[in-house]
Amino acid sequence: MKVLLISANTEQINMPVLPLGMAFIAAATQNAGHEIIMVNLMMQNDISEIIEQTIKQFSPDIIGISVRNIDDQSMENSRFLLDSVKKVISICRSLSNALIVLGGAGYSIFPESVLKYTGADLGIQGEGESSFVMLLEQIDKHADFSGVPGLYLLKSSAQKKVKFTRNLDKFALPLPNIHLLSFSNIKNDDTWIPFQTRRGCPMNCSYCSTATIEGRIIRKYSPQQVVKGIKNYVEAGFKHFFFVDNTFNLPSSYAEELCDQIIIKGLNITWRCILYPWKASNKLIEKMAKAGCKEVSFGFESGSEKILKMMNKKFKPEDVSLISKMLKKHDIKRMGFLLLGGPYETKETAEQSLYFADFLDLEAMKITVGLRIYPYTSLSKIAISENLIKSEEELLFPKFYIVNELKDWLQKTVGNWIDKRPNWIKS
Repeated sequence: MKVLLISANTEQINMPVLPLGMAFIAAATQNAGHEIIMVNLMMQNDISEIIEQTIKQFSPDIIGISVRNIDDQSMENSRFLLDSVKKVISICRSLSNALIVLGGAGYSIFPESVLKYTGADLGIQGEGESSFVMLLEQIDKHADFSGVPGLYLLKSSAQKKVKFTRNLDKFALPLPNIHLLSFSNIKNDDTWIPFQTRRGCPMNCSYCSTATIEGRIIRKYSPQQVVKGIKNYVEAGFKHFFFVDNTFNLPSSYAEELCDQIIIKGLNITWRCILYPWKASNKLIEKMAKAGCKEVSFGFESGSEKILKMMNKKFKPEDVSLISKMLKKHDIKRMGFLLLGGPYETKETAEQSLYFADFLDLEAMKITVGLRIYPYTSLSKIAISENLIKSEEELLFPKFYIVNELKDWLQKTVGNWIDKRPNWIKS
């Protein structure tokens, strides 16, 4: 079958992002014998023109659209991003009778709601490599496809349970300049290649949607498969990588083995990752530095032990401080994150967090006031119990939790702190 894959994301909240999720689907679809064309709408001047040209030249049988972001997760002047996806679907509808299938991280959080809002035909929640290929096979045979795992149908409430593959090595890693395309106006030297070595997160943080998207069990590519995949990009001229795993250092034994393989193979790459501030030994951090790690996203979220417990974090402020010192010792830059205003936050705990962040003396700090409420989280249950929302069904349109009496004070206080610290930003 002829399959057109479109990455609808045009949001550059931190930096332009290459569509890794769509690239995995592209690799699986191509390996299953289907003909593919990919369109990345990021940095396109005229999305209508590029979609029209592609559809007229390719005449796809199926159109898959990746939905990465629902909104910008900012409480202040929040931007809802699904209307741009709706526009993409409308353009496709006007040019083709092909079935339109949605997927992606954003879609997986709100599968039924996004499908209804955008008017696409189908959607696949969760891991798409197996399910999307299975869907194509059933459609090609004119067979019933309602049993595909994770599938939602626009005109039916029926949905099959999501299945997560335990052995990720069965999924091909995207290839450079084939499945994961760099922006035409950015040189390889400037491109940070997103790379995933693990999926799933068991940490169960009170506000986090990762488990809904990827499941609660950590599933890993073998380090040998990862290094082989990275080598393909190095040979294509790419040098910078962003490991998008939710927690790079968990499990630590796997992270160490991965670093060892990068060092042994002499890949000579530069990379950044997301570090959970718990169970990160000096041995691991030293290996990370030797393997080319230059920067970590350091999401400690609060400097108050009380609030960390409410967020269901496994670490304490002293763990954060110790790991921060080890990172600095090995010349790894730290981008810290605070989430302020959540359940049981007080002026005292918020100030404790700000002073703690200041004490860490990080290279960069990002502060978020108000927590985006996602379904199937502890935070959503608290919001319902406090009558902030009636049910999880209304969370497609961004709702935020903030202790009401702190709202104005937090905005003003955080603003004053940031004004005096040029390396701090407010999201």
